[in-house]
Amino acid sequence: MADAPASAWARQDMAPDGTGFLRAGSGAPVLFIHGVGMNAAIWQPQIERMAGNWDVIAMDMLGHGQSPLPPPSPELADYADQAIRLLDHLGLVKVSVVGHSMGALVAQELALRAPQRVRSIVSLNAVFRRPPELAAAVRQRAAALTGRGDAAGTALTIARWFGDPVPSELKAATDKAASALSAVDPEGYARTYRLFARADNDHAERLQTLAVPALFMTGSQDRNSSPAMSAAMARLAPRGRCTVLPGERHMMAVAAPDLTTRHIVDFLGESGTAERDGAAEAIPGFDSGEFRRALGCFLTGVTVVTTIGPEGEPRGFTANSFTSVSLDPPLVLVCIAHRALGHPVFTTSRSFAINVLSEDQKTASGIFASKAADKFASVAWRPGRTGSPLLDGSVASFDCDVERLVDAGDHSILIGRVRDFEHNSSQPLGYCRGAYIAPGLSQEALAATQPGTDVGAILENGGRVLFLETADGLELPRGRGLGSVSDRKSLRGLLAAKAIEAQLGFLFAVWDDAVNSSLTHVYYRGTFDVPAASDRGIRLVDLKAIEGLKIPDPAVRSMLARYVRECTQDAFGVYVGNEMEGEVRPLGKASMPTASDTGDHK
Repeated sequence: MADAPASAWARQDMAPDGTGFLRAGSGAPVLFIHGVGMNAAIWQPQIERMAGNWDVIAMDMLGHGQSPLPPPSPELADYADQAIRLLDHLGLVKVSVVGHSMGALVAQELALRAPQRVRSIVSLNAVFRRPPELAAAVRQRAAALTGRGDAAGTALTIARWFGDPVPSELKAATDKAASALSAVDPEGYARTYRLFARADNDHAERLQTLAVPALFMTGSQDRNSSPAMSAAMARLAPRGRCTVLPGERHMMAVAAPDLTTRHIVDFLGESGTAERDGAAEAIPGFDSGEFRRALGCFLTGVTVVTTIGPEGEPRGFTANSFTSVSLDPPLVLVCIAHRALGHPVFTTSRSFAINVLSEDQKTASGIFASKAADKFASVAWRPGRTGSPLLDGSVASFDCDVERLVDAGDHSILIGRVRDFEHNSSQPLGYCRGAYIAPGLSQEALAATQPGTDVGAILENGGRVLFLETADGLELPRGRGLGSVSDRKSLRGLLAAKAIEAQLGFLFAVWDDAVNSSLTHVYYRGTFDVPAASDRGIRLVDLKAIEGLKIPDPAVRSMLARYVRECTQDAFGVYVGNEMEGEVRPLGKASMPTASDTGDHK
């Protein structure tokens, strides 16, 4: 981040009422409002990135920078009126407004008080209905403010905002924030912070009247302006949207300026065009081919559908009524029964996520199909881009904005526009005729076969296959029979000895040995967790590099060549025969899943 004075990248000025502000660029006007303790210059990354296409104005809020003090006991209206006076001074009839933290509350107040002056708002790291323990901590800090400087308080604030210790790559951003905190008028800071400490409920009953498009964006690691808060606000605002930036904290606008600014610009560009008429949106970097493959992870399976409730609480239910709708735009749907307890929550939500469960998530399926009071207490999850919960261990997830709600018989159909998705090569959990099914060949049945069977596995993680180094070259993990972890000669024993956490899935090849007619080779496809760096003779090889490996066994070489080919085609089969000849029996054609059931999974 550049240390050049503001005059090098923006014009400094002052309004008649004493409000200090920076201005740069030309185009559609955007007003930036900083948080408590900062000043207009904190928006330098956004100003530098946007001035080429936007008229960017960054103001010093009351009690900060060059602006005068607020009243002794201010309200949000005082700060919103300051912004309106600045717009009048600049002759700007209508602007988009971007606010951070306290500035986000001011942006909302401005849009609620004067909707005719606001085109759209972006609320970064905003607070809303703090949980009791957070509310008590913030009010305790507010009560301790004396209107005099507090170096120790500054250090604690930086630790909350950036982490403790601060990552080395964020030193420049940290120094800029610390400089602003050190320079702020102590009395202006105290008066504003006391308002900030009690204003988190000010818009709880008014957000439903917010008339403009609104983006509520925060970081997944921002505990004090949590994803649940942003999701709850987006739920209430008629034209609200939530976006969560993975791994980011409270000061993401300076800690991750490229990512944060891109989301701001994308949203402002959308809201500046004509009202959405259902036409396809171009999503930067969205790969339709990968999207198709992610959808293909669902095999008449089981999902858990999640959202954030009106109080910021996570909600979810189990369903098998999931299907894809469209690749362009990317749409999926799921159904929920009118009589379901969560029906009022999901049919009024602005977003939801669909988690396709794996074979290891039968328990989670049962929990979310039950009436348990806190279904999320026993599962690990994280907020997705929309704030909706994503369950750890799922085969695939689709994080969606609600595109359309359709009533059909005794169900409601939630059609979602996919904002983000992810998938892996774990095995999906199936459901058929009232019972769970596992699509992989039963490992229990294999364990019961003769112990001399040669059992191996092609284990993949993120496009890399796991090999073991031997004196003759590389070979796949294999052992005598499936066995147990205590049998070092078996496959399970070998994996345990190498500390490899593997998940065996579909059968991939079965062939009789050409020399020893009593020996059968059985190989599975599967996944593994990347082991820590060690000298255990493990090699991870990219799929594209497998062809050039020194593999001593020609049958295994041929099998690996087929594996690479079928990975590329996303269509797998099972080879049955001997080392010289046999046939590949397809598991099924790669195609989009279709709906065979539209009821809740029971």
